[in-house]
Amino acid sequence: MTLHAELHRHLGGSVVPRVLWRYFHRSDAELAQRFPEYPGFEEFYTKPRKSLDEYLELHTLVEGCQTLKTLPYFVYRLIRGAYIFENLAYLEIRYTPYLRTDAELSESERIDQMAEIVAMVGRASRLPEYPIVTSQILCMHSRLPNAVNRAIVDLAAQMPSYVCAVDLAGGDAQYADRLDEFVELYAYARSLGLKTTGHLYETPQGCYPELIPYLMRIGHGIQIPLRYPELLGQLAARHQCLEVCPTTYLKTGTLLDLQELQVVFDRCFDAGVDIAICTDNAGLHNVRLPFEYESLLTHDIIDFKQLQACQDAAFRHAFAWPHSDRPACLLSELLKSEVNTVALEAV
Repeated sequence: MTLHAELHRHLGGSVVPRVLWRYFHRSDAELAQRFPEYPGFEEFYTKPRKSLDEYLELHTLVEGCQTLKTLPYFVYRLIRGAYIFENLAYLEIRYTPYLRTDAELSESERIDQMAEIVAMVGRASRLPEYPIVTSQILCMHSRLPNAVNRAIVDLAAQMPSYVCAVDLAGGDAQYADRLDEFVELYAYARSLGLKTTGHLYETPQGCYPELIPYLMRIGHGIQIPLRYPELLGQLAARHQCLEVCPTTYLKTGTLLDLQELQVVFDRCFDAGVDIAICTDNAGLHNVRLPFEYESLLTHDIIDFKQLQACQDAAFRHAFAWPHSDRPACLLSELLKSEVNTVALEAV
């Protein structure tokens, strides 16, 4: 059995449609009335959108449900599904903690409550019955004030037992007017010793080379090999990894055909740039990580050797994976040790 690492999964988009619909019917009368039958909700929730901005609006549907009280419900089901159905050994969960705080509080009170949110997600994701190594990536947000985003960076630095990195989310087309601000926030994060990733070069409108030097990984980044392949050498020299989420680009209208990703993989492999294959929003897509692998293989976008290279890259670039090797190597050493023990006992 192959064990996998997932580096790009949003907490808001991780809830599979059936679980979310059941939650509505148990706990939210207004949304239950809006979606009385499951098939209609699944079709609404998982259908492709016309743009990334329209797609991101779906996150607000879930964010309002994920509170201090309900987060254990959602996180438990995320971890259970990841372990049983996806064979995950490692999972980074990313989200904006401010958007899970009580909206009736003042801004300063909500900032203070973020630590409780992070601790709750951390405790809820560490389950003895589902032994997955987990960590959190806290997302700054392109539509939040600078003071809130800076507080998110500070919180990430203050809670290393739960948090492994910071991110910038909220739609990459929104960065332009505040680019200097986001550059300063990333520089500040790096000065605190934090690891970094960011939603960048996902769409043609989200291409900001000013941010690249501050990122250890790039969330999506597909427009670099597609439109700016001259940048690939710099990424390879910095050992930066792209977090490529195939189904997302069809759901957001960024790509019209999955086959367009062949150029992304070919140019990155040729340039020596690592790719980790991810799901992004497994619930919104109603897919799991092994499906993303299978889809790329069956469309002849990558071969099995390249798939294994991407799987290796995911563990190599994982921010909080505690071992020097991926699980397959660890299991091989364990089995070798057992074989040697049996051989010695037989002598």
